[in-house]
Amino acid sequence: MKKIILSVVILCFYEKIFCWGFYMHRKINYYAVFLLPPEMMVLYKPNIAFLSEHAVDPDKRRYVVSAEGAHHYIDIDRYGKYPFSELPRNWNEAVVKFSKDTLQTYGIGPWWIQTMLQRLTNAFREKDQAKILHLSAEIGHYIADAHVPLHTCLNHNGQLSGQQGIHAFWESRIPELFAEKEWDFFIGKAQYLSHPADFIWKRVLESAAAADTVLRYEKELSSSFAEDKKFSIQIKGATIARQYSEAYAAAYNKRLNNMIERRMRQSIYAVASFWFTAWVNAGQPDLKNLRHQNFTESELKEFETLDSLWKIGSAQTYECE
Repeated sequence: MKKIILSVVILCFYEKIFCWGFYMHRKINYYAVFLLPPEMMVLYKPNIAFLSEHAVDPDKRRYVVSAEGAHHYIDIDRYGKYPFSELPRNWNEAVVKFSKDTLQTYGIGPWWIQTMLQRLTNAFREKDQAKILHLSAEIGHYIADAHVPLHTCLNHNGQLSGQQGIHAFWESRIPELFAEKEWDFFIGKAQYLSHPADFIWKRVLESAAAADTVLRYEKELSSSFAEDKKFSIQIKGATIARQYSEAYAAAYNKRLNNMIERRMRQSIYAVASFWFTAWVNAGQPDLKNLRHQNFTESELKEFETLDSLWKIGSAQTYECE
């Protein structure tokens, strides 16, 4: 487990907004467990609460470690037009062509997922239960982020088109309103990914192709809604905030033809398939016989520290929930 550097300064502002929302990241990891074969379920099902809760650790970390943000997105439209053939899919080739600094600036999401896959595979080979669970929770987050269209474009929050707030609207507000009541998560089973890099790049390109639709449809819909119908006042605990209304959210979701539900389903399938692929590539170790089954006191302290630093940082910045 990577150590959290306590001396790092909390970011007072971070421009990028990343996440399906804490609620949805937890749900994606949760549902992914049920796509696994019995040989993996013996480990993942009893630890489903951990996998769900720690799905949000990467978003918490971005308030603490400045380099974390680039792992969640790729502004692929910075590299020309679809299918963005100017950008090499191979990391070393991309570094030679554009420089590491440029790639970090515009996001390294699909490459980071491949790094995380290798780390998870190694954890399976080492039969390290704590590491397997921690890396499984976190890779699930990054894979889910790759399925969000606004994680693949420069206009990530509608800031270039006068649509500020659309990011959280798409990936938080609408799922929280409709996922439990209307969406179907009966998906099937995880599959082995022979070419995981190709798989995740395909999903990124799908997201990129949908980004224009996400922005354009909201812009068109907004012109047909009066301001008092588009927004409503929401009370959450002691907080009172203006929020997109349920009627507006329903109209947008319908206009998108349930795109968000489809991308969530694809996220769940992808997360389970990456977990399964790492296990197979590691030789399918017996998950009933692992070492390091409990987190050490220092590891648990790191989780607590991350949560505390996130609460401080999120109080000063955009909160993803």
